[in-house]
Amino acid sequence: MFEALLGQSPNFEALLRSARMVAATDVTVLIAGETGTGKEVLANALQKHSPRAEKPFITLNCAALPEAIAESELFGHRKGAFTGAVANQLGRLQAADGGTLFLDEVDSLPLPLQAKLLRFLETGEIQPVGDTHTQNVDVRVLAATNANLNEKIARGEFRKDLYYRLNVVPLEIPPLRERMGDIQLLLNHFMQRFAGDHNLPPSGFGRTALSRLHTYPWPGNVRELRNVCERLSILLAGRVIEENNLPPEIINRAPAQKPLIALPESGIELEKLEVDLIRQALTRTNGNRSRSARLLGISRDTLLYRMQKYGIN
Repeated sequence: MFEALLGQSPNFEALLRSARMVAATDVTVLIAGETGTGKEVLANALQKHSPRAEKPFITLNCAALPEAIAESELFGHRKGAFTGAVANQLGRLQAADGGTLFLDEVDSLPLPLQAKLLRFLETGEIQPVGDTHTQNVDVRVLAATNANLNEKIARGEFRKDLYYRLNVVPLEIPPLRERMGDIQLLLNHFMQRFAGDHNLPPSGFGRTALSRLHTYPWPGNVRELRNVCERLSILLAGRVIEENNLPPEIINRAPAQKPLIALPESGIELEKLEVDLIRQALTRTNGNRSRSARLLGISRDTLLYRMQKYGIN
């Protein structure tokens, strides 16, 4: 199932290594990431590689949960507990007994329900609405959010104690713009997949189209890229897709700015970089300090100070 998470960028491979280790345990996991990065796909992979793989995997989108029935949906209710409760109903936690519950957009849970979820995480006990007794259920909880929970905690919208209880192992999925080296891999995968799914001849991308796709910032992340590939594989089946065939939002949006200097994975020593740039400027200008300062975007006095600081003659 981890094969569904495609990527070879160092930051994405680091995520997958952590996820494989975590999957084999029973620990609670908080998955963070922007919309469209694949949080539910990762949650499914954690379940499929866990000791609970053959047990129920229940999902609950907390953002789509009406507050009036939220407690009943999570914990269940007894017949007659409220108007319309004509029969006993299992909650998601009971349905997931022995398996895993995935709480998507967990930051949307109402505060009173957050307290009850916290109690379950601490004790393993639930109390259905209208019941006078508690019961134990054995459920692993995976939660996901695209929100900044620390900001929500500061505004009083999310319980700090629940955050710490959910955040036993945090896994953060990087946005697509931070792993642009995976674009080609994802394009190839999705175009082949959708050609097969729809029984159509495969399409390819021309050079200018590929260039635009590699510099587009992908605000919708992998989900947006997937949707674009499916649309193009159907509308332009068997053709070479050129830049003018791409969706308007891609053609008309300015490309993501590339950094002036790519930071190596191993990091750098900033002082050594500064010394090297000063030496390069002096070499290029044959030692002319005024021109060197202009190349570096600093004043001549600042250049002289830094040359003295680093012992550059």
